[in-house]
Amino acid sequence: MNELRNYFEHNEKRLINKFDHYFDVYDRYFSQFKNKKITVVEIGVYQGGSLQMWRQYFGKEATIWGIDIDPRCKTLEEENTHILIGSQEDPQFLRSIIDQIGPIDVLIDDGGHTQNQQIVSFQELYQHMNPDGGIYLCEDVHTSYMNVYGGGHQRDNTFIEFSKLMVDQLNAHYSEQSSLAVDAITKTTNTIHFYDSIVVFEKKRMTPPSSKMTGAWSFTYDTSKKTFIEKLKFHFLVKLNKVLQSLKLKGIFINEILRLSSKG
Repeated sequence: MNELRNYFEHNEKRLINKFDHYFDVYDRYFSQFKNKKITVVEIGVYQGGSLQMWRQYFGKEATIWGIDIDPRCKTLEEENTHILIGSQEDPQFLRSIIDQIGPIDVLIDDGGHTQNQQIVSFQELYQHMNPDGGIYLCEDVHTSYMNVYGGGHQRDNTFIEFSKLMVDQLNAHYSEQSSLAVDAITKTTNTIHFYDSIVVFEKKRMTPPSSKMTGAWSFTYDTSKKTFIEKLKFHFLVKLNKVLQSLKLKGIFINEILRLSSKG
């Protein structure tokens, strides 16, 4: 049993409400920060129990910030655990607290779970994560599939669909279409991991990808022997695939077009 789950199972302090499978995900990403001088932000204070859990887990060197819309949560502050009152859906509020909080090492979004709340929080706070290894964890994203939270399978503007677009941005350096260009996500995100009800973003300063070859050739390829017809077919394939791509249709690969043409 990991340390967080053990704390949760034997908790006699303030109330905590978590899915059991979250604890392995937490420990996988957060263990690297234990007993370090870091800044932790949790959106959604609720009864204050998880703030106490994070304090026990990360250690006394961590500065912990809670964000909640309920003013009663302000009374739950403890030593080096601060609580800010405001809406995670309000961009102006989120911008107003950045200077106070500083760069964020760990952010857990366990707030209101509606689509706009999760998206606005990410848009405003992700850019302020520690660029050298910050972890942004949004949980309870199963609400992306629930109508009461504005969700639904493949419904526009859910946090899950929003996060899927970020996967494209990870690969934007390879795009041949103007619709997918390198942006801040491409330049600052190392990985995006999807779990049951959780999406995790890992920050890192990224450089454009490069490749090289090492070792000795086992055998060589003589491309000079390609016939004019084969070269013509290849160029036709490139043009055809551009048209198919614009129509969002399945592409045809070189071996397929050669096979089809040989039947003609």
